[in-house]
Amino acid sequence: MNSQATQQLIEMLLYILIPIVIAIFGLVGFLVYLHFKEKNPKKAKNKTSTSSNEIESVSSSNKQSIFNFMEFDDVEDNMILQKNGNRYLMVIGCQGVNYDLMSSVEKNSVEEGFVQFLNTLRHPIQIYIQTRSINLENSLQVYREKVKEVEDKYNRMQMRYDDMVKSGEFSDEQLAKAYFELTKQSNLYEYGMSVIQDTERMSLNNNILNKNYYIIVPYYSSEAGNDKLDKEEIKNIAFSELYTRCQSIISSLYSCGVRGKILRTNELVELLYMAYNRDEAETFGLDKAIKAGYNELYSTAPDVYEKKMKELDKIIEQKAMDKAREKVSEAKSEIQKQVEEKENNFDQIVDEVARMILEENEPYIGTEVKDLAIEKLEETNEGGKTNGKKTRGRKKSTRVQ
Repeated sequence: MNSQATQQLIEMLLYILIPIVIAIFGLVGFLVYLHFKEKNPKKAKNKTSTSSNEIESVSSSNKQSIFNFMEFDDVEDNMILQKNGNRYLMVIGCQGVNYDLMSSVEKNSVEEGFVQFLNTLRHPIQIYIQTRSINLENSLQVYREKVKEVEDKYNRMQMRYDDMVKSGEFSDEQLAKAYFELTKQSNLYEYGMSVIQDTERMSLNNNILNKNYYIIVPYYSSEAGNDKLDKEEIKNIAFSELYTRCQSIISSLYSCGVRGKILRTNELVELLYMAYNRDEAETFGLDKAIKAGYNELYSTAPDVYEKKMKELDKIIEQKAMDKAREKVSEAKSEIQKQVEEKENNFDQIVDEVARMILEENEPYIGTEVKDLAIEKLEETNEGGKTNGKKTRGRKKSTRVQ
């Protein structure tokens, strides 16, 4: 009995210990899993932080390299700002002179003036020469607008001349004068069209180059001599000092025949655009870039109804012109009919007007004189009609003979 009891007790202990051991091993495994899980996120965070730091460093280095390449911060108040407001530049555009075509006396005067210009310099300058391809598109647009005005005037003169010829109311001298003016306008229109064609042929040649000459005048913020000034005050001082220097240089250059002017903000932007975009500037200039909205966040097409309204305005204007011409011709024909009627009834109208004059002046000439004058007028009228009939009959008889 004792052996059986101990054996049963051992079996019961085994049944109790086995689940406890399994639970212990499971708990140990769970703790190990948590331990490794805590280590892995730290490594992932370290990897992501290092990668983000690398990306930020690369992007910052790229931005820094781009700004170093551009070599300017902004363009304000006819000045180029550099090095975070520590350096300011003002540019003078110079118009060159043809030195080779000058005489010896003129060459000597130019050389003396240039030597005088160099001797008057009290601050550093830089001479910059920029070669540009001549863009004839703007000139062509101006020519086309002018020629369109000449063409419209020529068409109006042509219509007026045709009306003068059809009316028959103008003398040969007046018609000859009008034809002479019409021929002059026609020749002017043909000359304008030939200029446009020649200019278009020239624009096909990309080797037409032009050199522009510039003088760059710098100013450093350290020249102000006061560290307590803010950027706005330094910029105002720089503008005043650079303007004075540039005006002095312009007056000195005038002695050697070179004219200059201070470039404005938009001209400075164009200068920088040409300097950094030499290849694209020939086909896509600054004016086109501004019109295309390169500096805007978004661009919108014009409204459909606005387009339709413009087209309707053009159609209305054209229809109105045609109708006005038609009514003018109708009015002229009506006037011609009235003139013909007056010519046909000339004698009758004269008699009626004479009778009205006699009746209006009855108080002055008397009733008897008025009545007698009207009788004489009627007798004269009847006699003229009979004489007219006899005369016409004689003319017919003579023609028959």
